[in-house]
Amino acid sequence: MAKQCKYSCDTAAETLEWIKAIADFIKPFSFLINAHVVNFFKDRLWEAVDEDWLQCLSNESVESLLLIPSGIVQDHWPTSLKEFVLTLKSLVYPREQADLKKVFPNFQPTSLNSVLAQGMNLKKKHEVEVLSAIVSSAASAMRADAVIDVGAGQGYLAQVLAFEHQLSVVAIDACSHHGKVTNARAERIKKHYMAQMRKFGTLLECEEVRAVISIGCCYNLLSEEGFTNAQIQYGFPMSCGVKSVYLSLGKSSRDLACQSAERWKSLGKDAGLHNFELHAFRAAFQMVLHKYFPEVGTSPSIGRQGKALRRKQQRKIIESELQAEESTYSDLPQMACNMDEACSVTHSGESEAVNTSGIRSDVDALFTKMSLHTGSTCERTTSTDKYSLFEKFCQSGLCRLGLKPSDNINFHGIWKGVEPYVSLIGIYWSLRAAFGPLLETLSLLDRLLFLQEQGDVLESVMLPIFDPAISPRNVAIIAKKPDAGISSHHSSR
Repeated sequence: MAKQCKYSCDTAAETLEWIKAIADFIKPFSFLINAHVVNFFKDRLWEAVDEDWLQCLSNESVESLLLIPSGIVQDHWPTSLKEFVLTLKSLVYPREQADLKKVFPNFQPTSLNSVLAQGMNLKKKHEVEVLSAIVSSAASAMRADAVIDVGAGQGYLAQVLAFEHQLSVVAIDACSHHGKVTNARAERIKKHYMAQMRKFGTLLECEEVRAVISIGCCYNLLSEEGFTNAQIQYGFPMSCGVKSVYLSLGKSSRDLACQSAERWKSLGKDAGLHNFELHAFRAAFQMVLHKYFPEVGTSPSIGRQGKALRRKQQRKIIESELQAEESTYSDLPQMACNMDEACSVTHSGESEAVNTSGIRSDVDALFTKMSLHTGSTCERTTSTDKYSLFEKFCQSGLCRLGLKPSDNINFHGIWKGVEPYVSLIGIYWSLRAAFGPLLETLSLLDRLLFLQEQGDVLESVMLPIFDPAISPRNVAIIAKKPDAGISSHHSSR
């Protein structure tokens, strides 16, 4: 059961209508959007959620909860809950990959060879293959003699454009280290290719730009009018239309816009349970800070040691099960205060992280091994085991914040106080995460409307160019001058 998006963004008027519909929908749910999950226990956030929704979802499987951000409901849910999820979904910009051959003339994606693909994971390789083919097609259609890659990172896209598509490229990034990495990588590739790629730059003056192709990501880093003091063009809102409805996001909403329905759907039961459990640990740790270290502030960042703790625990279990046909959580590893000793893997899976010892943790392989064993390790976790993990989580978090644990901290008392509500955090977080794709849609529509408001001097289109299962941030906004050769006819429904 699902509602299809009924809105269009082919014109400025249609885009603004869509934006206003989103603004009207999200206003009653500020308690979900603007709240911080770290304050779940401290502020008793579950009390703001409809009791019928909580009761219903308390009986749902983890798999069902993980599908809520994708707009998937169950028939037996309360009508109001189904209407909430389905209406929200109907306001989200569709993510099915567009038929790019119909949009871009001479679109010919090619699979990168091992030389150009060095250092890329599956996601990055897919993005570079598709986007480089789009840029090459656009450059050819518009007879452009140079390509500027703004926010080039380590130069993956720029180098493929230069070496594979024979384009003159200027790569620009704010991080000087990325420039050094890009240039060094280019020198290695030159041993196999002969092409022109200009040195990594920091500033560029260009008399004429024929087209812009923009891929959105990292919405949490957007500057926002009223929330930052940046003396530059704000990242949100950009359009006069959004400014006219007095719609603001705030840091919590910008963070939420990074949540991907595709990633939630692909987590699986064990990973989903781990996700919920770590959020419970972090929210309970906030109670420790609030009671014993009020000077710390509202919600300080303590890094990803929760994931490292869980993975080290899982690794211990797996090794034990392989050596003997039984396993318990009774022999939990002692966690050092310096959590750099633990393996860490980025949540997005965009790269394999390496710790200070040079040990690489492959989380995909880890979960594969877990699935080979009968029963869920999460289901076998007892109350005592969870408390033990929580205490280690807190000790590690305090060390990360430069705080010394004292003997008078009653970790056990705090955990016992929140334990009856731990199961509710997965429900709350799933409902809240459902707003992620909607808030990203709002940000994208704001940027598109900004371009549409420029009138006839620009033609603009928004379309999904990547496979969302591989790259969830898959929407491109493309603007060109009317005489350029890119088709702007694309259905936005």
